[in-house]
Order: sequence, then C-alpha cells, then structure tokens
Amino acid sequence: MSADAGEAKGEVKAKAARGQPRASAPAKAVSHNLNGQRLGRKGRDTRERILAATNELLAGPADVQISLSAVARNASLGMTSLYLYFNDLTELLLAVLDPVMATAEDAYISLLRTRWNEDELGARAQEFVKAYHTFWVKNSRILHLRNSMADHNDQRMMFHRVRSAQPVMLLLVEQMDGDLSKQGSPVFSMATALMTGLERVVTVTTDANLPTLLQSPIAFRGNLLEAESRLIELGIRDYRALAGKPVA
Repeated sequence: MSADAGEAKGEVKAKAARGQPRASAPAKAVSHNLNGQRLGRKGRDTRERILAATNELLAGPADVQISLSAVARNASLGMTSLYLYFNDLTELLLAVLDPVMATAEDAYISLLRTRWNEDELGARAQEFVKAYHTFWVKNSRILHLRNSMADHNDQRMMFHRVRSAQPVMLLLVEQMDGDLSKQGSPVFSMATALMTGLERVVTVTTDANLPTLLQSPIAFRGNLLEAESRLIELGIRDYRALAGKPVA
C-alpha cells in the first residue's frame, strides 16, 4: 500500500471513529418530578417503584395489556401519583428502555467494531446475528412493544427505533469498506437493508405465537437466523470487492 493510500485509509477510519454514534449510555438520574419539585428519597423510590412495576408486567403473561392504569395498580399507586413522574405510556416505556439499550454495546454492537477477516466472515456474521437474537430474546416484550407502537406512528418510538439501529448500520458500512461521509451511497442502502432484515428476522423468531402456528418452531428460527447471517456475510464480501476495484 502506498503512503498516500495509507493516509487516506487512516483518514476514513478517523472520520468513522468521530462519526459513529455509540450505544445508548445510561440515562442521567432524574432530579425533579413533572411538577418541578426536586425528588427526595421518597420521590426517587416512587419513580423506581413505577419502573419496577412496569418491568414486572413486561415479564408477565403476554396477554396482559401494558397500560398506565395497569402499572399504577401493580405499583399500588393512584393515577395522580403516576402522572407526577410520567406524562404518558410512551414516556414510561422509554424510561424502561434506557437501561436495556445501555447493554447493547456489550451484547452485540462491540462484535462489529473489529474488522472481520475474509476467511472468518461467515462465522463472525453468525456470531453477531446470534448475539443480536439473544439480546432480543432477553428483552423481547419491551422491544416488540416499542416496534408495535412505532408501526402505529408513535413518533418518539419511531425515533428510538431508528436511533438504536444507527450504530449497527454505520458499523456495517465500515465492514463493507464504505465511506461514512456518503450517506446516500449504495453501501449505505445495503447496510440499511441488512439491518432492516435483521430486525424483522428477530422480530419473527422471538414472536411467541408465529413459530408455533407454522408447526416447526425450532427449525423455523434456526433457518431464518442462518439465512440472515448468510446475507450479512455476502453483503460485506460483495461490497468489499466493489470497494477494491479501481474507478473506471
């Protein structure tokens, strides 16, 4: 590699490092309630009680509806008390999602940060897809609920969904030797398609009802995850080859 080429590659990597959004950091501690009153120990305990009650409902039977009134009952609080801390269900669920997404870096994003060697692309893609699927299995109810609300045009959930996908998409662009400064390029479109497919695959494979309806739950899940791993491998391999070709 020439000195100029090495410098150019280093510059791209530097831009990538500056431009990559990181996984969600833990949310800052809330210091006031919605009336502007500073939270003392009792207020902080009440807010945590609401979050714990929400998590209990999310961990319970899938047919139990998640609503503010259900959370209030589970927390043994009146609705007036709950509204001191959360304006609506979306705001409450976003607070529940904060610590969940703070684990994404260690759970699966970090697997993309090191360049995958050509001779291990298949194995690394499988490892990544398995890790992403495991993350969804662990947090299935809240992630399904977020996506359902986003699909029903909840703007805040739509934003959260997109923001959560961005680190993976940018790192896939890097794996494909793409230029992070060219967001309208084909490699960005490929990264978006791969991430969209991955999310849809894990949505289906973690659905409590769909695999059973298809009467082959184990093979169904495994085959879909294997197919998505293969698509990621082929996408990376193909775009690396294109990036290495001289411009005509």
